Amino acid sequence: MKNNNIEQDENRLIEARKANLESLRNLGINPYPSKFHKTHSTLEAIDMLEDLELNFQGENIKTESVIVAGRIIAYRGQGKIVFVDLKDGDGSIQIALRSDLLSDKHFESLKFIDIGDFVGIEGVVFRTRRGEPTIEAKKIDVLCKSIRPLPDKWSGLQDTEKRYRQRYLDFISNDSSKEVALVKPKIIASIRKFLERKSFIEVETPILVPVAAGAMAKPFITKHNALDRVLYLRIATELNLKKLIVAGIDKVFELGRIFRNEGIDHLHNPEFTTLESYEAYSDYNDVMKMVEEMVANVSEDVNGSKIVNVGDEVIDLTPPWERLNLRDAIKKYSGIDYLKCRSPQELEKEMKSRGIHVEQGSNWGRMLDKVISYSVEPNLRQPCFLIDYPVEMSPLAKKKEGEDNIVERFEAFVCGGELANAFTELNDPIDQRKRFEDQENLRKESGDDELDRLEEDFLIAIEHGMPPTGGLGLGIDRLAMIISGAKSIRDVLIFPQLKTLQNKNDD
Repeated sequence: MKNNNIEQDENRLIEARKANLESLRNLGINPYPSKFHKTHSTLEAIDMLEDLELNFQGENIKTESVIVAGRIIAYRGQGKIVFVDLKDGDGSIQIALRSDLLSDKHFESLKFIDIGDFVGIEGVVFRTRRGEPTIEAKKIDVLCKSIRPLPDKWSGLQDTEKRYRQRYLDFISNDSSKEVALVKPKIIASIRKFLERKSFIEVETPILVPVAAGAMAKPFITKHNALDRVLYLRIATELNLKKLIVAGIDKVFELGRIFRNEGIDHLHNPEFTTLESYEAYSDYNDVMKMVEEMVANVSEDVNGSKIVNVGDEVIDLTPPWERLNLRDAIKKYSGIDYLKCRSPQELEKEMKSRGIHVEQGSNWGRMLDKVISYSVEPNLRQPCFLIDYPVEMSPLAKKKEGEDNIVERFEAFVCGGELANAFTELNDPIDQRKRFEDQENLRKESGDDELDRLEEDFLIAIEHGMPPTGGLGLGIDRLAMIISGAKSIRDVLIFPQLKTLQNKNDD
């Protein structure tokens, strides 16, 4: 019954706003003009007044006339003077609308203007007796009549699901939500500048690919009708970028969307943004130094500090970050020595004795990954690198010198979550082909459709020769969570993927 009452109230407000729309038209006012010329933002208008006040002493200081535009978010007063608060992309400012300064038609139009409408205002900026910067309007133009009411000013948008589903309303109601979501574009801009200073070249690679390779993940499947061909949304940009290393582009990177057909939780969204970079003649030690330097640099660019607050934790991103040997970390936090239980049966026994759930049909590498997630990751609060992984978990990484079972791979962790994954890239084409074939066979035997896939064109490319290379994959959304202190990936995604909204008529 409560929802029905809310819906009826909203319908009444919509009808009232439609009536106001017609009243504006009857006054000869076009409620949806094509264009409006503004001279200042609200912030620039306030700055203009403050600059004038610094240079001139006295009362009744007024600026030259300005023209601003934005959405009405508050409406006060009646009779011969009305005050509204106008908000644009930079901030908000109070507007004073007086009957003796506006034309009769413009003042009459105020009766039919609602909170949520967009207007343009022309007038001088002054400071009221209460100290509020205010535009004294001599003209008001209706720029867009809103039909639906905004969320209540004081309570905002409290329904968490509705906040993510109708993100535009969330941003209108909650400045903090908007600020968090806009951290990610700032991070991307900072990363671009950082890599360009290091002479990396940014490229774009295909999103629709014939083979979903380069990572362990289940892909989304689509079809190209004209080619009558099944294609996949990419799960990584890795293989195409390494083809460019073969081509002689020694430093290359891509900032792009990745698509993985996986579950949704506070750390996962089926589409997300990654940075992948590849540098010829470098190894994973060089990449580690670049990651810690880049992340610290980004934090300083965006937040003004290398120190960030994530919940109650104070995280110091200042290099150097701690390097932890993976085998030692697993032994420390779980008591399992994976080199002493090399078969799936032995590892499963060790896991079950420690209460770690084993998914049916899991291969050895996936089981060890579960041990890391369950036992090790929650303890990695300050930024650090886990280094030197088993070859079974890393089909694209080069073996460590003198080791048969260990590869030069690291994962970066902050606040108990993975931030980055990197290798000294495997450039031995014979070894790479064998590992891909092993993965294909294992996938067929186990039915695990997340295992990496063989991509023949990539193998042909590296058979032409690929120099020693250090490669990196870094989650931009995860980094945005750390920099902004957000608890959920949905807070840093402007339009996160959500469950289908159930029809209200469904049982």
